[in-house]
Amino acid sequence: MTDLQKQLEDSLVEGLELIEKATDSREVEDIRVNLLGRKGTISMQMKGVGKLPPEDRPGIGKTANVVKAKLTAALTDKLSVLDSDAAGDSAIDMTLPGRRRGIGRKHPISHVIDDAVEIFRRMGFVVADGPEIEDEFHNFDALNTPADHPSRDIQDTFYLNDGRLLRTHTSPVQIRVLENQQPPVRIVAPGRCYRRDTPDATHTMNFHQIEGLYVDENVSLSELKGILLTFAHEMFGVDVNVRFRPHFFPFTEPSLEYDFSCMNCGGGGCAVCKQSGWLEISGAGMVDPAVFEKVGYDPEQYTGYAFGMGIERLAMLRYGINDIRLLYENDVRFLSQF
Repeated sequence: MTDLQKQLEDSLVEGLELIEKATDSREVEDIRVNLLGRKGTISMQMKGVGKLPPEDRPGIGKTANVVKAKLTAALTDKLSVLDSDAAGDSAIDMTLPGRRRGIGRKHPISHVIDDAVEIFRRMGFVVADGPEIEDEFHNFDALNTPADHPSRDIQDTFYLNDGRLLRTHTSPVQIRVLENQQPPVRIVAPGRCYRRDTPDATHTMNFHQIEGLYVDENVSLSELKGILLTFAHEMFGVDVNVRFRPHFFPFTEPSLEYDFSCMNCGGGGCAVCKQSGWLEISGAGMVDPAVFEKVGYDPEQYTGYAFGMGIERLAMLRYGINDIRLLYENDVRFLSQF
């Protein structure tokens, strides 16, 4: 071992002892500069390499690299220990107040879906589900929707390259159930739907619906009214009434739209209901015989009713929300209220 190698080894031993005794990060940094800095001990010792015979230089370089690596590792480990000790000291500060962990809340849309499903279950309905990516038969053809109907246009519906589409309502679930089950059928189908709407205070491109279907012998329109009135009372209170208005849908005949009396003014008229006393909910009607023929049911033997409503619409009415976009912006200040 040459004299220079011995000097490097001695510097390593002394450096490790200093590092071990260091008590804070500033002291560790001073040791690093004194040992490994541009004018540090190791650097100054290495200036003598040029005066050594060529055959001794490789050994000196190897020793220097080992010494630097060991010192660097020791410095890093010491800083890690010091940082850990400092964190441990602050973590057990008994004078600090306790920290409460925030508890998540169910989204208002989930609240309404769960409550609506529970209400219909108590009336004998079972939940059915289906794919969100549909074909034209289940989304339009089987529901008696003409080929030139505006809802089938690309301005209204999201089509995929293979001809399938994002379902525009949950009615395809009803068709799939009718294809695979004989009457009686009594289902509700909650789920996400998609339409090419321009987002505003009351519209969005993706939304949720819950649709209901009851098919059996001798099903009447009065039963539909009773179901919707019961739902309105369960969801919004016993003072709510239901009003039916004539309408047209390709898949029901007769068709109707229904309104709930305004929960804000009790039907007396206010800004929320535009002084009418009523709030529009959605559509319903008796299942068109053409739909039964598409799924192999005998329209002479069976009748049925169907209804649907938007979950976001129900949530806005229930909680007094004036802009549907608030339900999708994920603002914690808004969501924490529910």
